[in-house]
Amino acid sequence: MNDALLKTLATRRSVKPDRLEAPAPSGEELDRILTIAARVPDHKKLVPWRFMVFEGDARAAAGEIFVEACKAEENEPSHVRLETERTRFMRAPLVVAVVSRVSKRPGAPEWEQILSAGAAAFNLCLAANAMGYGTSWLTEWVAYSATVRAKLGLAENERMVGFIYIGTPKEKPEERERPNLADIVTRWQP
Repeated sequence: MNDALLKTLATRRSVKPDRLEAPAPSGEELDRILTIAARVPDHKKLVPWRFMVFEGDARAAAGEIFVEACKAEENEPSHVRLETERTRFMRAPLVVAVVSRVSKRPGAPEWEQILSAGAAAFNLCLAANAMGYGTSWLTEWVAYSATVRAKLGLAENERMVGFIYIGTPKEKPEERERPNLADIVTRWQP
């Protein structure tokens, strides 16, 4: 039995992006996290996901794309709103986008490919958490924006699974209420 792994799984908690600070994983640590993220069920070995890393100045450059998209897609966004978009990825020292890419393949339904991408996103969170980093998996409006998708180079068969914000937690996140097993588990009987 791997008690350390079970403890990580039992106590993991998302950390709000603005509660994350440097350092974030880089170099070999980040490569290890992404390698672990890629170890998920992948029927037919299609690799129906990919990772896009935003670190350093790339985070600010992404913010300019978000400002452009906000101006194009909203009616007269306020200065405060535009500044929020400009600094969206600056809330954490590292952001990794997980992109789902569905291939038409007999025997590999679209739904299974999307679930595989979701599993990759969560594996990424778990790997970073196991190394002592905090994570927050968010989509927010930018994940669904046609302008953002185009500017980030997503293909027609690709969708944003989410953005994983990663860094060192400024403080331990508070625990939140979890579902009661009696409310979510049934035992099927013939």
